[in-house]
Amino acid sequence: MNKQTAIHNKWIKTRIMNRSASLAAHIPTTWLLSEEAMKRMLDSRGMVYVKPVTGSLGIGVMKIEKLRGSWLVQDGRTRSFYSSYKALYKWLRKRINGKPYMVQRGIRMLKDQGRPIDFRVMIQKGRKNGWKVTGVAARVAHPRLAVTNGSQGGSIHGARSILKRTAGSDNASRLLKKFNYLAHLTARELGNVYPRMQELGLDIAVDDNHRSWILEVNTKPDPCPFTKLDDTSMLREIVRYARGYGKTYELKCMKARKGGG
Repeated sequence: MNKQTAIHNKWIKTRIMNRSASLAAHIPTTWLLSEEAMKRMLDSRGMVYVKPVTGSLGIGVMKIEKLRGSWLVQDGRTRSFYSSYKALYKWLRKRINGKPYMVQRGIRMLKDQGRPIDFRVMIQKGRKNGWKVTGVAARVAHPRLAVTNGSQGGSIHGARSILKRTAGSDNASRLLKKFNYLAHLTARELGNVYPRMQELGLDIAVDDNHRSWILEVNTKPDPCPFTKLDDTSMLREIVRYARGYGKTYELKCMKARKGGG
């Protein structure tokens, strides 16, 4: 039995989840970073995210887009253009400094006033009733950033209200059910390998066609986004479940900003 309760390697998590055909259909194509792999993905998809194999809080994540005759990189608040792929990759190799990275197909996310949105879905394991989705919150990127993390200046909103505004009421209900389904599938797949795991935080994006995509799964999820919601019931439920498996959270959440809903 694997006794780990957390996995920090995103590549391992991706490989485990891709064993499920139902989950794999909602995971953007992800490869270990190489010059050839990124070139192939940019040529076919036009946009990718490059992210460290280990890490959190959106640190080190870069967005790269192929434009007409050039490549645009967004690294934190810095936007840079490169006139050749060779020059881009030379810069990237220096930037990552030998650390293992992945390249992931870019998803054209729903936007709120031009700012990308994704959703944090918290699922926890109860002592008696098994896995339950205990919270869903929307995260809207800082105007000058490509990542939505609250720690990077993103704002936190009620998921249903922002889905209604950006996708319509009918789609909002359908998407929230899909988030629940994907969270339970993910918990089952990862739980089969790591049965002592008790909580997961999924980062889910919705594209322009209202399809859900799992961007990342956190095995030590930070409940901070839920402290910024007007509705405190989800935070109370998250804390209650965590107490059941002997965990308490540090809820001093200074960087994420409160949004609406």
